[in-house]
Amino acid sequence: MPGLIHIYTGDGKGKTTAAVGLSVRFAGHGGRVCFGQFLKDGSSGEIAVLRMIPGISVCSNEESFGFSFAMDDETKERARKSYSDYLELLLAKAADPSCGLLILDEVISAYNLHFIDRDRLLGFLRNKPEELEVVLTGRDPAKELVELADYVSEIRKIKHPYDRRIPAREGIER
Repeated sequence: MPGLIHIYTGDGKGKTTAAVGLSVRFAGHGGRVCFGQFLKDGSSGEIAVLRMIPGISVCSNEESFGFSFAMDDETKERARKSYSDYLELLLAKAADPSCGLLILDEVISAYNLHFIDRDRLLGFLRNKPEELEVVLTGRDPAKELVELADYVSEIRKIKHPYDRRIPAREGIER
């Protein structure tokens, strides 16, 4: 059975949660998952639980660069180097035939910010191992990513506590 490409996008809460849910389902059926997160430091609650589940390999990039809009040019360059190296690590893990599902959480944001080699990601998606399922998450996917995807699911915000200045809460949003 061929592996397909999923995009979970939109301005609503739940893109990462959907990717986590698919990871749990896949591992629950005996599949092996490689889970990676861009623009996050690996400290969120779901990562702690995923690490406990047999069949799920979490590969964290624990380097933090802050919000992109607050980065100076030097920090952006360090972020580019770090996230590009991280993408290569994840793609190498995905080349292992035992990996059946690759999660690239927030890779769309890294792509949009030019923090990864866009051509490298596109080339991988076009030539990925045939049976590998791939999930990309993040807001505003580029047209070329949408064209390569088999699933595109949009999570739309109708209302969110952040709009009332309620910060992200441990265990709920992070």
